[in-house]
Amino acid sequence: MESDMATPLGWEPLSGLDLLDRQIVHALQIDGRAAFSRIAEVLDVSDQTVARRYGRLRGSGVLRVLGLVDPLRIGVTPWFVRVRCTPDAAASVGEALARRLDTRWVSLISGGTEIFCLVQPERPGQDELLLQKLPRTPRVVQVTAHALVHVFFGQALSPVSRNGPLDAARAEALAPAEAPRGRATEAAEPFPLDAGDRKLLESLAEDGRTPVPGLAAATGWSQSTVRRRMAELRSSGALYFDLAFDGDTHARALRSALWLEVEPAHLAEVGEALARHEEVAFASATTGSSNVYAAINCASPAALYRYLTGPVAQLPGIRRTETAPVHRMLKGPGPLYDTQRTRSPC
Repeated sequence: MESDMATPLGWEPLSGLDLLDRQIVHALQIDGRAAFSRIAEVLDVSDQTVARRYGRLRGSGVLRVLGLVDPLRIGVTPWFVRVRCTPDAAASVGEALARRLDTRWVSLISGGTEIFCLVQPERPGQDELLLQKLPRTPRVVQVTAHALVHVFFGQALSPVSRNGPLDAARAEALAPAEAPRGRATEAAEPFPLDAGDRKLLESLAEDGRTPVPGLAAATGWSQSTVRRRMAELRSSGALYFDLAFDGDTHARALRSALWLEVEPAHLAEVGEALARHEEVAFASATTGSSNVYAAINCASPAALYRYLTGPVAQLPGIRRTETAPVHRMLKGPGPLYDTQRTRSPC
């Protein structure tokens, strides 16, 4: 047990980086657009050192900072879709789903016999019948779809932001002033986006650290307008920044999907508890009988067993649990307006 639990799991795959690299990574998870001078001040190193280290990490493909959109905050409903296939069909059906513009990530689970994906329209008002677009083949034997209605923890790309080498004081010093304290998806009205916002978000989806002059050129706005609007988007919760890691750098020993059927009276309590679990990279409430979904990362099958029989078993109001190991990612997580590329998963 000691080997599995001695180090926060999320940082084990980054063991090839030295302490300063990992501190910079943690700083960027706290604020992806933090100025190198600010990071340098907090870490007590020079600006040039931080810029050089980040340039090496970015240039070698280890990580990228991405500007992403919270779909619930702008009035878009994402859907978790599970597609059960005959054993010979899952890969080809999964690849077809990965080519669709409305899928954000697609994975093979359950030993490669099932596809699990996140489907999301580009903008409000474009919800369509998802199942009508699925590949028409008799080898698809069952399809279920559940709407994501609340996120308890995580933004899908970066499952190590909970922990890291920075202490609480340094982490607090790097927290962006304009970012909301907690999620803002429960706001009464969706935060509206216009054409200029979409140009801004497209640029940030390519590189979350695009300088303000580059964003001004992309949007046709003044630099002061770019700064003001980006601050508004961040403070509203519509825009956040996260890290995409190279798949080899950030490999996991065992990634699994966890579905829970929870009594409604305990739904919020269970979600908040999952958000505190070190093994949980993402946790959300969904529609359907299995009304909680969590992405979990464990160091080994034995660690997964201990997690399920320990912290999960102690959650209140659990009627049923289901787990499925992730066999292979066919399409990595991506932001709302970045629909043309497939990324390496985190």
